[in-house]
Amino acid sequence: MFKSFWGSQEQQASPRIQEVPQSSWYPPSVVGSNSSRPSTAGSASSSGLNVQRPLDHSPSSSIGPVPPSEASSIIFLLKDKSVDELRKLLSDKDAYNQFLHSLDQVKTQNKVRDDLRNETLQLTRENLEKEPQILELRNQCRIIRTTELAAAQERLNELQMKKDETLKFYSPAALLQRLQEAMNKTDVESEALYNQFLEKEIDLNTFIQRYKKLRTTYHKQALTHLAAKSSIG
Repeated sequence: MFKSFWGSQEQQASPRIQEVPQSSWYPPSVVGSNSSRPSTAGSASSSGLNVQRPLDHSPSSSIGPVPPSEASSIIFLLKDKSVDELRKLLSDKDAYNQFLHSLDQVKTQNKVRDDLRNETLQLTRENLEKEPQILELRNQCRIIRTTELAAAQERLNELQMKKDETLKFYSPAALLQRLQEAMNKTDVESEALYNQFLEKEIDLNTFIQRYKKLRTTYHKQALTHLAAKSSIG
């Protein structure tokens, strides 16, 4: 039937097909001049059919080149159609679109497109539903930054100051200074005790016990000061 239509009936169909309008609803992949198009397109061209690219951008015109396996299945659907049906597909946009969307390949692509669109819409709805929660979390983060974080920063600054004071208090220079001050204080106390003895404000036994204790403390402090100064130097 297919061979008979494009072979023995070529001369009969040629005058009638030439009457088809120059503008066709076929996409460029079907009517274009590429090596993968079926032989029927060459037959139609040899019979005087001058098919052009559609002037408008119909949905079908954006379809890319048809693979050979899919082209053969499309040819199988077209081979039993009459000349009038083929002419109608070439000239009638609605008829062409109806035939196009009846193909299994197109149905599959449309289903995939619809599934992707529905999934995208579902994700969008879920994101919109979570928007109040996102805003609430954002407000909580702002509150934490302005209150809890400020308090924690202030506490950290206080601890840092205490740390600096402690390090300064136990620094070698500070220890030497305190040892020197303790030595001076003990020396002054022992000198004052000696003056009290000269003024006979205290007796000899009391003077000896207290003075001996003060001078022992003084010499201990002096030896510690000397050792610390030597180790630091």
